[in-house]
Amino acid sequence: MTIIAEHGFLLLSLACLFGFFMAWGIGANDVANAMGTSVGSRALTVKQAIMIAIVFEFLGAYLAGGEVTSTIRKGIIDPTALTGNPELLVFGMLAALLAAGTWLFIASLKGWPVSTTHSIVGAIVGFAAVGISVDAVHWAKVGKIVASWVVSPVLAGVISYALFKSVQTLILNHSDPFSRAKRFIPFYMFAVGFLMAMVTMLKGLKHVFKDADFNLSFGESAMYAAGVGILVAVIGGYFLSRIKEDPDADRNNRFASVERVFGVLMIFTACSMAFAHGSNDVANAVGPLAAIVGVLKTGVIAGKTAMPSWILLIGGGGIVLGLATYGFRVMATIGKKITELTPSRGFAAELGAAGTVVLASATGLPISTTHTLVGAVLGVGFARGIAAINLNVVSTIFMSWLITLPAGAGLSILFFYILKAIFGA
Repeated sequence: MTIIAEHGFLLLSLACLFGFFMAWGIGANDVANAMGTSVGSRALTVKQAIMIAIVFEFLGAYLAGGEVTSTIRKGIIDPTALTGNPELLVFGMLAALLAAGTWLFIASLKGWPVSTTHSIVGAIVGFAAVGISVDAVHWAKVGKIVASWVVSPVLAGVISYALFKSVQTLILNHSDPFSRAKRFIPFYMFAVGFLMAMVTMLKGLKHVFKDADFNLSFGESAMYAAGVGILVAVIGGYFLSRIKEDPDADRNNRFASVERVFGVLMIFTACSMAFAHGSNDVANAVGPLAAIVGVLKTGVIAGKTAMPSWILLIGGGGIVLGLATYGFRVMATIGKKITELTPSRGFAAELGAAGTVVLASATGLPISTTHTLVGAVLGVGFARGIAAINLNVVSTIFMSWLITLPAGAGLSILFFYILKAIFGA
């Protein structure tokens, strides 16, 4: 307790610095994967994808990032194991942030698409199990999180498979796919707008308006979300009306004009994916930071602490900076190497992944966006047959996932003991 009293400001400064570093890693690695489908399908340029991600990642993190944050903060470690030694939680969370951020920095330099959720959960479990005691870890909770890493890519793959099959049935497998694309794509646009609005109103806005007793019922949220969906469909319809069929391009590829229509849709799904990613993955950076701030303010480990808005701002800002400065290094991996993506395929993968991530964010389950998006892209690939998938690339990605957990845990244990030595704990 005397360590917290003597070095509180320094510990808080380190927490903000390490939290921002971790958020930077999320932006450099994970966000690039999330936007890779848009770039890989050539629906967006790298610069356009980065600009969309900057806006919607930040909005997702700030408006809807609080629910998952509580899971990362207090769901993995048993507070009773640290009674009387709150400084150990501070050192551990500092170590976890620095370890996960360091691993993401290394992976981004190498261009490896790794999971930020794997990194931070592995780091927290590592310092808690070795630095405190095996009993300090809620292993049942960890088991549920690990199970979600398996369930999420399967769920995203199934949704994306179904979405692309619906595209084939409604649009592509017809004699006039261009006119049918213009007729049905506004309905997909409505789904994108509805999806983002629902999670924002059900789980996000209460964090922004927490002092105003903001609380909408499910029915009220659905009604307002439907209005947002209609607005998105109307705006999208306007842009669709400006796209004309190109007979010359269609002679070489009968779907050339159709894919241009889907290119407009992918702008909306890219916004949705960025929002969904920000809402879920900001927790990886700000969850440990919120735990540290709570202990430094009260001197005790509370079962639940409020999520200050400035912490979400740090997380959102770090994600944006990471994407803008280093995101280009890993953006191509998912977008180009797993399977060949066109705007129609990329749309199905992106919306399927976004739906899965938003669902997880709304229920507080910290899934891996990387796992989800790989599952979604694989789902689209399977819709075209196993031969459409580059299994060598997929196996390499799976190997990088296996390395991430022990890497995060090992670095966290090392940094935990270094911090204890520095502060004389």
